[in-house]
Amino acid sequence: MTLDAMKTDTTPPANFFLPDLCSRQSVGVLVLVAELLAIVLVMARSGFSGDTWIDLGTTSLFVQLITLSSAALLCQVRGPLVHVQRPVAAAIAFAVIVVDALVFSVAANWLYGWMLAPGIPGTAPTLGAITANVLIAAIIGGLIMRYFYVQEQLRLQQEAELQARIQALQSRIRPHFLFNSMNIIASLIATDPHTAESVVEDLADLFRASLKDAGSEVTLAHELDLCRRYMRIEQLRMGGRLKVEWQTGTAPVNDLRIPLLTLQPLLENAVYHGIQPLAEGGTVTVSIDYSGGIVRIRVANPVGPDAPAASTHRGNRMALDNIHHRLQAVYGPLASVAGGREGNSYGTTLQYPFNIDGRGHARAP
Repeated sequence: MTLDAMKTDTTPPANFFLPDLCSRQSVGVLVLVAELLAIVLVMARSGFSGDTWIDLGTTSLFVQLITLSSAALLCQVRGPLVHVQRPVAAAIAFAVIVVDALVFSVAANWLYGWMLAPGIPGTAPTLGAITANVLIAAIIGGLIMRYFYVQEQLRLQQEAELQARIQALQSRIRPHFLFNSMNIIASLIATDPHTAESVVEDLADLFRASLKDAGSEVTLAHELDLCRRYMRIEQLRMGGRLKVEWQTGTAPVNDLRIPLLTLQPLLENAVYHGIQPLAEGGTVTVSIDYSGGIVRIRVANPVGPDAPAASTHRGNRMALDNIHHRLQAVYGPLASVAGGREGNSYGTTLQYPFNIDGRGHARAP
């Protein structure tokens, strides 16, 4: 087994209950929470006496040492814990916190006894103080493990609900689109069998894509190919009223990736709410730009001056919301979808972060 494979095997999945305690954000939160705990302990023990600041300093140092050392240990064992059952992993993580607190309490007891003059009462931690430290660490550790577990269950529930919404969006091919496609095929069989065969192939590819897993990612080139197949069918239905302009520029569409069937609903809305109501038809423009690690895709279509429904249609808004949640689930909070009317045009712009490393291998950040 190669070194890369070993690293892959020990990498916890994104939904592992124990978060990455090595990240700067996690360490910052831990330091803040530990300091608040130190303040509470000092206030409960000595109130506002003259030695409060000295007590706060030593208590803060002690609590921070336990917190940061426990976080460092949990960070190291997080990878191997992914291969054991959740209750066992939680018990091990809990034991790490308790043992770490015990070690530091005993070390502090020994250090105080060595540094301070013997016979001075109240200066060195007693066995009772060590026990109290371990109990406090056990209670806080148990609460933290419970919090992590609840957060994981909530995250899994949200992901399940999101996957259901994504699947509904991905599988949503309008029934009248199917009926229209079948009518087109029937009318072309006798006059143009080659085109009829091409429509059948395009329709089959679209339905094959709709049956794939909701979380599937494909290259942007593959997604555009499906969109072209969809628009070819619509162009046969609408004739010369529907034109499509593809502006990919220099975007590396073969390396960039996107969730499957993300763009098709936008093109569908552009046709049904933009082009179809116009007697003269119009052009749907799909433009793609990639710069600074951000993918920007814009779908624009003309609308009539007296057609406000093109920019406020409930189905259009629902599609935008679903695509927005879908992109954020895959690419994080930097992903966004925005739509709006500009004069006699309606445009939808979606953008999301995506990095391409030096070897040309595409990966989400």
